[in-house]
Amino acid sequence: MRPESPSLTPPRPLPGDFTVTFNFPLSVLLIDNYDSFTYNLVQSLGELGCEVTVWRNDAFTLDDVWALNPDAIVVSPGPCTPREAGQSVAVIRELGPQFPTLGVCLGHQSIGEAFGARVERARRPVHGKTSPVRHEGTGLFAGLPEEVPVTRYHSLVVRDLPPELVPVAWTTDPEEEVLMALRHRDYPVYGVQFHPESVATEGGMALLANFLTLVREYRAGAEVNA
Repeated sequence: MRPESPSLTPPRPLPGDFTVTFNFPLSVLLIDNYDSFTYNLVQSLGELGCEVTVWRNDAFTLDDVWALNPDAIVVSPGPCTPREAGQSVAVIRELGPQFPTLGVCLGHQSIGEAFGARVERARRPVHGKTSPVRHEGTGLFAGLPEEVPVTRYHSLVVRDLPPELVPVAWTTDPEEEVLMALRHRDYPVYGVQFHPESVATEGGMALLANFLTLVREYRAGAEVNA
C-alpha cells in the first residue's frame, strides 16, 4: 500500500490566540473509514509536519500495522457504526497500548466500542452544528480556552464509560449532556466526538498539535525505558 505524503505548507491561521508549532516530523497511520473528511485530516496533519500514510479500514491486517510501525495512529470519521468500521475497533483494542492513537468522530466511538462503553443513537443527531465544549484543560485541550466552539457531525454518542475510559470534554444539548472527548486511563488513546480538522472548530489545529506533543512525549519515554 502506498503512503500518502501531502506536501507541507505553513499552518493555516487559527481563530483566537493559539500558537501551533510546525515541528512534528512524525509518521502517522490514518485509518480511513471511507469518509469525505479523511483528507482534511491528512492535510491538517501534513501542515503540522507529519508524514501520513492512509489505509482503508478493510485493506490491511494488524501485522501490517506492526510492520509499518508508525509513531501514531489516527482513526478517521465515517458514515457507519464502529462494528461496521473494518479493522478500526481491533486496531484500537489490540494496538492502543503500544501506539498513541487519536479517534475522531467514528474513531472516538470506536474507542468506546473497543473498551466496553455503550455506543448508541443520539437523542438529536447533528450535522454541521457548532457547539460550545467544556473540557478539563489538559492533554488534548492544553492551552485552549475553558469553552471552545467545535463542529459536530454525528448521530451516535458514547455513554456509560468503563473505569478505564476517562471523560474529558462535554457539551450540553437540549435533550442531554453529550460526551465530546475521552482518554484511556493507562494507554495513550484519545478520542474526540467533534471534527478538529474543520475550519469552524476553534483551536482544532492546536488540539492536533497537542496530540502530536503527547505522541512525542510518549515515544521519548518509551525510548528511555527500552
